[in-house]
Amino acid sequence: MEQDEASRVRALGEIAAEFDLDAIRVRTGETEIEIVRRDPAVHAAPAVAYAVPAPGALAGPVPAAAPAAADVATAGAMPKNFRAITAPLVGVFYLAPSPGAEPFTEVGNHVRAGDVVCILEAMKLMNEINSEFTGVVRRILPENGELVTLGQELFWIEP
Repeated sequence: MEQDEASRVRALGEIAAEFDLDAIRVRTGETEIEIVRRDPAVHAAPAVAYAVPAPGALAGPVPAAAPAAADVATAGAMPKNFRAITAPLVGVFYLAPSPGAEPFTEVGNHVRAGDVVCILEAMKLMNEINSEFTGVVRRILPENGELVTLGQELFWIEP
């Protein structure tokens, strides 16, 4: 590849990144250049393993603990008085700024509008996500390290 062609490819890559394009194709005469960007976070998502109890490991029925009044059910719709913080982009969800660090927030913590509640990693960039609401965190929906999609609910906040 000649120097001129290499600089043209580099310039196209910069344009694709600047305008957040997934692909760009340019044809000049008989020469065609196509650049396709792939999100490494999507292709390198960590594998998740679940431990399955051996048959008979639970000797009998286990009584369920009564839920506390402030607890939110693990399944179902968000209560009407709660507000959801949603993902503004696709990325990997992290509750702490680095492995082993204290999480930005936890269930039961009080947050104010503007407080950082998590990080979404996209395209190797760490994006701080701020709470839009003031209130108490009642539920954190994704698991740490989970890939989340645009608009997915991340937190339920009780005003």
